[in-house]
Parts: sequence; structure tokens; C-alpha cells
Amino acid sequence: MTPTTTFSVIFTPRVIKGNKQKVTICCRITVDGVRTEFSVVKNIPIGAWMPSKERLNSSYPDFRKSNLYIEQVRARITEIHRELVLSKKISSPQIIKNIFQGKSNDRKTLSYLIDYHNQTQADILSEATFKQYKTLRRYLYLFMEQSKSIDEIYIDQIDFKFLTEFEAFLRAFQPVDHQRKMSNNTVMKHLTKLKKLINLAHKLDWIKKNPYDRFKISYTKVNRGFLTDLEVKVIMTKKLRMERLQLVRDLFIFACYTGLSYIDMHQLKPDNIVLGIDGENWIKNERQKTHETYSIPLLPEALSIVNKYREHPKAVHRGTIFPSISNQKINSYLKEIADRCDIHKNLTFHLARHTFATTITLSNGVPIETVSRMLGHTKLSTTQIYARVVENKISDDMKELRNRLNNKSEENNYQKVKH
Repeated sequence: MTPTTTFSVIFTPRVIKGNKQKVTICCRITVDGVRTEFSVVKNIPIGAWMPSKERLNSSYPDFRKSNLYIEQVRARITEIHRELVLSKKISSPQIIKNIFQGKSNDRKTLSYLIDYHNQTQADILSEATFKQYKTLRRYLYLFMEQSKSIDEIYIDQIDFKFLTEFEAFLRAFQPVDHQRKMSNNTVMKHLTKLKKLINLAHKLDWIKKNPYDRFKISYTKVNRGFLTDLEVKVIMTKKLRMERLQLVRDLFIFACYTGLSYIDMHQLKPDNIVLGIDGENWIKNERQKTHETYSIPLLPEALSIVNKYREHPKAVHRGTIFPSISNQKINSYLKEIADRCDIHKNLTFHLARHTFATTITLSNGVPIETVSRMLGHTKLSTTQIYARVVENKISDDMKELRNRLNNKSEENNYQKVKH
């Protein structure tokens, strides 16, 4: 859909500095209120110019030739603008001026920036991250089409107003594939991805000002969900007849006892299971997301699942521990499992990672530093977001503290009686 633009081209005199009797005739191009100028005819006597007709009068010796040139400039400028509009390209005064003067247009479009980012980051970013940038691109161009009636924009046109309106668009957007609108944090994640693109453009000197200097990204603190020990046991012991549900249940429970993310579990290979310093089986690998190494001792519940699928034909064919299944299907089937187990929580595969951090490890006295290393986090603060100590652990800790205080009090009383 092509934008509706206002366009004008006029010729106006500009007094020459130091000589008020002479003027330079300039061509002024205006598109949507933005304008630029360039000189057309120089050193014209001020009385030779007719402002109402935008022409030179006969008092100027070479008036016919100069007037013809002015009309040719007008016609060419108008033609350039029309060609840009018809070809659905961006029309701006500077672009028109550059084309007229035969200069190359070095301004970069948003699509050019995204393509450049994806090409240069191909060996750095994960497939999942690339998918997020693809989704961002879809939302950006949907926003521009629906809200601004344009199909492209130069990155130096992305300003604070653009970011504010894009944020409002995301908050109001109603997805067709699910009922809920985007949460605040989902909106912020899209804006954070766009910020990385704009920062890249700024570092490359493709834009002079960074609109994110004044734009604030604000995440809402969210309490991460997790399953209780009882809920984990219910899922483990539930009889499921369908093979697809059995597989998903096993993968989910494996993640509950290892803390692995979907992509790390999906790519896990037999070589990643090694004997640890204690003579037990450990998982040693590198996180796909952060490239941080992690080491996780295999608990009996997780090891039994590994042994169950060790000879599975589809896993053997892939050269991995488990057969392949998409994260989308896993999350879909987990909803069925939650219904069958009468669990009223949003059961997703990533919930298993939270459960490992909270219910399996921290609640059983594993230090948070150890949990952070097993999860492959680069910062301890990240683990603190994932892990929430449940009330049972707090109760046990306080009970132990009471016992210590009581014992200390009894010792003091004994000492007093003794003396």
C-alpha cells in the first residue's frame, strides 16, 4: 500500500551574502512538510526575478535559456517523485535531490538493517533467536502497513514517536493463534530486540541519533511458576496409554531432574554423559543459548529415563539421547497431561527448568551457587529469578534454627545451675 504524500517543488530567491543586489535561485523540494533546497541559477539581479511566476523577466540577458532550465528541473524533480511513489519506494526531499544530482543514496532501510544483522550474526545467534528476529520483523512491517500506510522506512526516520507507537501497537495487537494479548514483558522483549538493531546501526554510523536514548524499556518482575514435589510425583506415576504422551512425560520429568532447557535436551548426545569425579554419571555440555559449560550429576530418576531411550531407533538414527519432537508439540501435549493429572498450572517444558531449580534442588538444601553452575547461568542473579524457595524449606530451616536456639538456651541454663 503506497502512502499518500504531499509534494511540492518551487523556485525561490536567496540573497547572496555580501551582495544584496544579487540573488541565487534555489529549487525547494517539500515532501510531507520536510524540505531541502539546492541552487539552480546564480548571480541574478534581484529585479530580474518574478516571484509570482517563478521565472526570470526579459531584463536578464539569458532569461529564455535560464527559464527553460528551471522548467526542466521542475519537470525532472516531479518525475523522480512520481517514479518513487509508483515503485512503492520512500520519497523524501533528500532522496529526490540526491537522485537529481546523481549522488548515491547511502541511507539504509529497516529491512537492509535486519538483513545485515542476520548475515553478520549467522554464526553467533541460535536458531531460536533468529526466529525471534523474524517475528519482530513481521510485527514491524505489520505495524507500518496498518498504522502508517507504508511498506518501508529508513532507519534514520525511526524516532521516539515511532517507538512509542510501535509499543502501543504491540500492546493492542490481538494474535490469531491464541486468545491472550501480549504481556508487558513480551512487548518489552520485542522492543529490546529492536533496540539491538538500532544500536548496531548507531555503532555503524548509519544514524546520528539513537532514539532509544530517551526510550525506556521496563520489565515487570514475574514470579516464576514451578511444580511441587507432589505434582511431579503425580505426573511420574500417571498411567498414559498413548506413546506420544509417554514420551513427552518422560522428557518433561527428565528436565525436572536435570534443569535442561528444551534445546539442550533436544541436542543431548551419548558422548555428553560421562563419569564424574564421584564415579557417577554426569551430563557435561555447553548451553546452546549462552555457550556456558555446565555439569549436572544424573539423579536416578533422570538416569532411568536415559536408559529407557538409549536404544530407541529414532534416537539412534539422530545420534542423540532422545527421539526428536518439536517444542511446540511438547507444550501442546503437556496441556493434555496436565488435564489428565488434574494440575491447574500452565504446564510448559520450561516449567521443568524452574521446578529443578526450586523443588528438586534449592528446596532440598542445594546451595544456590551450585544450582547456578548446573543451570549454566552466567550470573547468580539469573538463578535467583528462576528459583523460589518454597514454604516447606523455609519452615524446615526455621525449625532447625529453633532447635539450635533451644539447645543453646538449655546449655546456658545448665551452666547457671552448675555454678
